[in-house]
Amino acid sequence: MTAKIIDKLLSFRTRESKVKSFFISFYVIGLAGMVLPFSFPIFLKLIPLALLLSFFAIFIFQEQKIDLKSILVFAVIFLAGFFVEVIGVNTGAIFGEYWYGKGLGIKLFNTPLMMGINWVLMIYFSSSLVTQLNLKPILSVFLASASMIIYDLVIEQVAPVFDMWSWTGNSVPIQNYIAWFLIAVVFHSLVKLFNINIRNFLAPLIYICQFLFFLILLLFFKFIKEC
Repeated sequence: MTAKIIDKLLSFRTRESKVKSFFISFYVIGLAGMVLPFSFPIFLKLIPLALLLSFFAIFIFQEQKIDLKSILVFAVIFLAGFFVEVIGVNTGAIFGEYWYGKGLGIKLFNTPLMMGINWVLMIYFSSSLVTQLNLKPILSVFLASASMIIYDLVIEQVAPVFDMWSWTGNSVPIQNYIAWFLIAVVFHSLVKLFNINIRNFLAPLIYICQFLFFLILLLFFKFIKEC
């Protein structure tokens, strides 16, 4: 199924409005699937596929050709992001005490492989969003990292509902946000240092769609459903 969707995206490569409409519809349908009790278990299992779809889509619609340097930088982010999570979840020394559920798919060393992809996506999305502002590198790195903190503030509240990850005592420590920000600064600095050109008409849209997706679900599960 994912392969067919990717083939369709490739056929839409020069049709920007149709691609944007597709992803907006994709997240609206996903939102409906998550709030309806009978479809919730099905859509819950589709979370890793949705992340993979986003991953392939951003590189399909990257404006400039992806060269070897870019591949290597994002490979480093993937591996470093994954192993930071491995250390974090197994020691509690980086983000605090937490554990991963089954919501993000296959795990290695108690850590979903999808977390490496998630770091790549977050760095790419936030970089693409801030790149449009044409800021100085230092300010760009700061704002892109800060946008990831705002995103994390929301997703941390709904992650246990989707069995993605949970925190000891059901409380997210401030340590998590500090570590998240500092790691994001390192990765964004790496992107700037190697002058990786991230320009993509689709990436900011997916980033905003994902943020609104989790924000609406947060409001639904934490406020509306509990009333």
